[in-house]
Amino acid sequence: MDEQGDARMDERLDQRADGRWDEGDAGVLRLPSGRLIRGRGLRHPLDPTAPVPSYAVYLLGSQPPEVSWEFRWLHWPDFRLPKDHTDARAALVEVWERAVGERVEVACGGGRGRTGTALACLAVLDGVPAEEAVAYVRAHYDRHAVETPWQRRYVRRFR
Repeated sequence: MDEQGDARMDERLDQRADGRWDEGDAGVLRLPSGRLIRGRGLRHPLDPTAPVPSYAVYLLGSQPPEVSWEFRWLHWPDFRLPKDHTDARAALVEVWERAVGERVEVACGGGRGRTGTALACLAVLDGVPAEEAVAYVRAHYDRHAVETPWQRRYVRRFR
């Protein structure tokens, strides 16, 4: 890597200690409390100039690849629901709590179904009524978020 590339990498690593996302960063959802959480699809490469998270939860059917930041894997197959609902709730509560002062990311393969469902559940934790959480995420994150009827039902029942 050249000096310029080294400098960009150093800058990205320094950003981990900075705290929160910039609201204008791609995929960042602002919850009513002001918490900022980035959603994204792992099939889309991370922009090399984009800030990295300090913590992430990956919603995948199989173990995610290693990354240089702290992460948690939540077993959640594509187009389905989490395998362990208690573990899912605990992971999302941790995301919500850490988002006060950290760069937290939630991601699945495409960044819409599972990620949108998780973001809608985070909106519920943040005070958005469960019946309105999917619409909130579709309005503020991705209009195609939360892809299946059972994902919508999961959000409506999330407490």
